[in-house]
Amino acid sequence: EITASLYLLAQKDNVLQAKGEETAAAGGTVTLHCLYNSSTTTNYLFWYKQDGNNSPKFILSRFKVGEGKNEAGDRFSSTLDSSIRSVPLKIQKLQLSDSAVYYCALQSETETELLWKHKTI
Repeated sequence: EITASLYLLAQKDNVLQAKGEETAAAGGTVTLHCLYNSSTTTNYLFWYKQDGNNSPKFILSRFKVGEGKNEAGDRFSSTLDSSIRSVPLKIQKLQLSDSAVYYCALQSETETELLWKHKTI
């Protein structure tokens, strides 16, 4: 079953995840793609993970190339590419516990609201 939702809190800024679901084998690698549009040059990108009926949990953030925070460990990584406005989430050595809904979120310098979309894997 594909689960995908888009929550737009501002008209000029948004995030986009093209596919609603990804499937991969345990031990493998998956990349969840997230593109963003923003009217500013200073943007903060976030990834969250939600499993079951639990609240979304912060995974990592990216502010500039090489800057951000990672609370999910070495298996989770992301690189912000502002030239193509992309912030993919790469999950390596997949485990069954990685099956969840993943949210990509954007906060621009001029907006206080988060723009987010989620993907189920």
